[in-house]
Amino acid sequence: MGLCVVICLFSCRSNNEYKTYLHNPELFSQAVHQLNTVVMGNNFPPMVAARNYSYAAIAAYEVIVSGYPAQYQSLVGQLHGFTKVSLPAANPSADIELAALLAYMKVGEAVTFPEGSMQTYKDSILQEARSKGLPSEVEKASQVLADSVSASIIRWSKKDNYLETRGADKYTVKDIPGRWIPTPPLYASAAEPHWKEIRTMVIDSASIFAPPPPPDFNITDKNSKYYHEVMAIKNAVDSLTPEQRHMAEFWDDNPFKMNVTGHVMFGSKKFSPSGHWMSVIGIAAKQAKADYATTVCAFAKTSIALFDAFIQCWYVKYTYNTVRPETVINKYIDMNWRPYLQTPAFPEYTCGHSTISASAAEALTNMFGDNFAYTDSTELEFGIKNRSFKSFRDAALENNWARFYGGLHFHNSCIISTEIGKQVGDLVVDRLHMKK
Repeated sequence: MGLCVVICLFSCRSNNEYKTYLHNPELFSQAVHQLNTVVMGNNFPPMVAARNYSYAAIAAYEVIVSGYPAQYQSLVGQLHGFTKVSLPAANPSADIELAALLAYMKVGEAVTFPEGSMQTYKDSILQEARSKGLPSEVEKASQVLADSVSASIIRWSKKDNYLETRGADKYTVKDIPGRWIPTPPLYASAAEPHWKEIRTMVIDSASIFAPPPPPDFNITDKNSKYYHEVMAIKNAVDSLTPEQRHMAEFWDDNPFKMNVTGHVMFGSKKFSPSGHWMSVIGIAAKQAKADYATTVCAFAKTSIALFDAFIQCWYVKYTYNTVRPETVINKYIDMNWRPYLQTPAFPEYTCGHSTISASAAEALTNMFGDNFAYTDSTELEFGIKNRSFKSFRDAALENNWARFYGGLHFHNSCIISTEIGKQVGDLVVDRLHMKK
């Protein structure tokens, strides 16, 4: 009798131990951080990174739906081209949280990376779970569920026109006044000029929200709006305060900066703009004490908002092909002037970071509420101190100024981009029905 009690107690303790580990929502956020790190290591531009995050999060979310159908609604029929999720025969041994995590990692690497990019991390999680009593039948059933959902998401992802745009015509550089040309020090070709052709998820088309045209290029008339915009950004960068420098650095999010010292050049990496917002989601979910399912839902909804916002913005960028402030100031005002941050390799109008940040802010506000004060520690691992915000919208507005102080975007562009990004986010929130 005593032996049976001991065995029962040990079994119950082991069962709870592996579940406590696997069902911790912070574990899911850590997996997102790991994918973020892999994305950074592969030098993917921010819109390609957003594609990885979104499909991976949707895979995890669909697993959650399969386990909690009374609380969550599938995105099948709600996202363009997403018509079916194949599920294996119901198996009560499957652990939904583990399956969601496995699906996230599988899709996250499969969408863009070579197979095995997340394997070491996955193995470390399973090894830890096994040490805490994860039964082999639970692991196998969870993997079967994850693989089935993942296969459906990967099939769907392959029809979003990503592969077709890999072989599309490159951007043609034309030295025309007001038109974008490559900028120092890399003088890199224009990034993803065909991203507007990627299938959207929620918004009807890339052109659904059309901003007004940028101010006419006119650098000779000192009374023109364009001239005022140019001088405003030059004067701002020439007289930045320490606070403004910190703001610009915090929201820089340059996935690959080329550092030049004399004849020596070396690259340094950070999370991209979309990667920065992945981190914010995890911070918010932890602060809100969100459960596992809510955390996954927040990553899915916000990732979708980011994905569509990038497509909308890139449509505008390569419609107007506007020149960067650095190019204009160097040619017409001061050949030695440099922005505070390194200029990204794509046209100026509209601002990608302002657009996607405003869109993400709407999705997060929908998940966690307005006036959700938090401290963003994303940049600490890159040596940049934290910043605190009164709300997600407050953070998006600061980002608006940060791109201006960095010398990357005219302020008019940032203001309009924030407005358009909010519209994208609002539409995503309005159309997606996730929690029942």
